[in-house]
Amino acid sequence: MEDRPTDVHFSCQRCCQPLRLDHSLNPIDKDFFFDLISHHSNGIGSGIGTGLSAATDANNDNRKVVALSDIEEDKSPSNVAVEGQSLNIPTSSNLNSSSPRKTNSDVIYKVVQPIRKVEKCATDCDYSVINDPNSSSANLTSSSIIHSSLLSNFDQSTVDKSKDLKLQIQLFDILSDQSDIDHPLCEECADFVIKQMDHHLKILENECNDYNEYLQQMTVPEVTSDKEIDDLRAQLQSMQVVQASKISELKELNVKQKRVEDELERRLNEFKKQKADEDRYWHEYNNIKFSLYQCEEENQTLENKLRYAKEYYNKLKRANVFNSTFHIWYSGPFGTINGFRMGRTPNMQVDWHEINAGWGQCALLLSSLSKKISLTFQRYKIVPYGNYSFIESLDDKSKQLPLYTSGGIKYYFHQKFEQAMIAFLDCLQQFNDEAHRQDSDFKLPYEMDSKGNLAEKGAEKYSIRISVNTEEKWTKALKFMLTNLKWALAWVVMKH
Repeated sequence: MEDRPTDVHFSCQRCCQPLRLDHSLNPIDKDFFFDLISHHSNGIGSGIGTGLSAATDANNDNRKVVALSDIEEDKSPSNVAVEGQSLNIPTSSNLNSSSPRKTNSDVIYKVVQPIRKVEKCATDCDYSVINDPNSSSANLTSSSIIHSSLLSNFDQSTVDKSKDLKLQIQLFDILSDQSDIDHPLCEECADFVIKQMDHHLKILENECNDYNEYLQQMTVPEVTSDKEIDDLRAQLQSMQVVQASKISELKELNVKQKRVEDELERRLNEFKKQKADEDRYWHEYNNIKFSLYQCEEENQTLENKLRYAKEYYNKLKRANVFNSTFHIWYSGPFGTINGFRMGRTPNMQVDWHEINAGWGQCALLLSSLSKKISLTFQRYKIVPYGNYSFIESLDDKSKQLPLYTSGGIKYYFHQKFEQAMIAFLDCLQQFNDEAHRQDSDFKLPYEMDSKGNLAEKGAEKYSIRISVNTEEKWTKALKFMLTNLKWALAWVVMKH
């Protein structure tokens, strides 16, 4: 059959484990109580503490602290209230005369303030009279006062668990105040404290034995003869002579020490001055070094900018404005200049505005190339004007040949547009002749005649006219014309 749960009201004052008191302490009968206080009056309170500690149960649970909420009592550093009586305890200022004690780090020591003697009122009143320690009533022992306080609270006629609990608490408080250890303690802590106390007791016994041996040596009488006294006096005189010489040496050493201290102080001052100069030097060095880094960084930045400028200059030097401005290439069956397709096919009807823009780029390119080589065209003058570029006839200045058209059916009968394209080929042929005059090795890849035909040497001719031509052949003739322009552009870039 399992044990019934038991209320736990105490915990170990060292390890804080909950404790269950021995059944002999709960409840406390009057005979056992008298036995406890009689042992305390005989000066063996510590034995009670050990017995109480050994009575704990080894199978206690792991809870740390048990709160005693049902007990209400007022305690202060100078007063302990005990059931209608007051024990006045002096403060720590009265304990200055206590002798020092050798402590151990493994033992818990507690300074216990002594209990001042009080006298019970003759009429059994509920107050205490504090007597002068020097008065005749000072013969009353503190233990008797404590016992009377406990007995005044003990009532055997009624059984009250709260009173038993208060008596137990008061017993442990008195036991703690009369020793260096707080009570109650568990069995393990009690054994540990006993071991520490035994160790401390052995240390004190060893010290006591050492003092006894020294005392015995000091009390042994020594009998000296006159010869020994004379020898001792001679030794004393020689030692006095040695002392005088040592004193003179000490004075010389003091003088040397003073001289060394002065020299050391002077060297320290010099060291401080040199240290300040060194700090100032390093500060200036760091500033100069920082300025140098800034200058080097700025110089590196300028060098990078100069290097980039040189590279960009070389790139621009290798580049040519004509190559950058006029890009002649092809797209399928069409020749292109700056992306504008020139020509038309039945499957791809290029808008006439795009063709007009391409003729404007061709007029600007040929006009710029002629100025570059200082060529003045005969019979015609090219006027670049974007989508509305035209060619003026030098024979009849009122006659303008447009290099643009709006398309439609009428463009087949638009003779001026055809004449403008033939005039453009005439100007391109004049450029070819001038370039060949300057460079005999230069020759355009496609031959051109005054009738507006372009062809490779010995190959089929393609006319630049519209009215008597197909769209495919006209487109191919425009492609040949753009190829001649590209060759002329390359020659100018290379030679000029």
